[in-house]
Amino acid sequence: MTISISNFIARASMVFPDVLNKQPWEITDDLESIVRTMIEKCGSDYNISEGIAIHKTAKIEQNVVLKQPVLIGENVTIGANAYIRGAVMLDENVHVGAGCEIKQSAIFSGTAVAHFNYIGNSIIGGNVNFEAGSVAANHYNEREDKIISVMHGGEIIKTGVKKFGSLVGDGCRIGANAVLSPGTILPQKFIVKRLELIEQVKER
Repeated sequence: MTISISNFIARASMVFPDVLNKQPWEITDDLESIVRTMIEKCGSDYNISEGIAIHKTAKIEQNVVLKQPVLIGENVTIGANAYIRGAVMLDENVHVGAGCEIKQSAIFSGTAVAHFNYIGNSIIGGNVNFEAGSVAANHYNEREDKIISVMHGGEIIKTGVKKFGSLVGDGCRIGANAVLSPGTILPQKFIVKRLELIEQVKER
């Protein structure tokens, strides 16, 4: 069963038209080449240097670390001391708060990630709100079998990968200090309560 990100994220067909037939974890695994290809197509409204493209309207505060490849879109804001390590795509009007770490992820337009969040190996839809201190985990440290499975349409699908975070649909709300376990799939407008743990596939 293929999980099409276009069923979760309205802008996916515009931003990622060439990968819609891939599974979400295949997209995050291949995100480096995807982002580098996107950077090659950026116009004169971007400042581009050494695998990093930053739109001229973006605002980046002090002590932000960017590790290539990174694509930062129009009107993006990144708070102080954030750590953005490739491959990362931040779509237009994304806000990343102070002290966040974003790793090998795509975040779509209008999403706000408050301070001290971690998002790893994930695809985050548009107009999502992450309150402070939440985590989109990407690895099962505690399990003997570290291959990640996902639940979709009542079916458990083995991804075959050891690192995959979440696919979060447009309009979701993630409460403060909530944790999305590896392999979390959230439909549009899903609400995760503060301090809630989402673990859709239990260890057997």
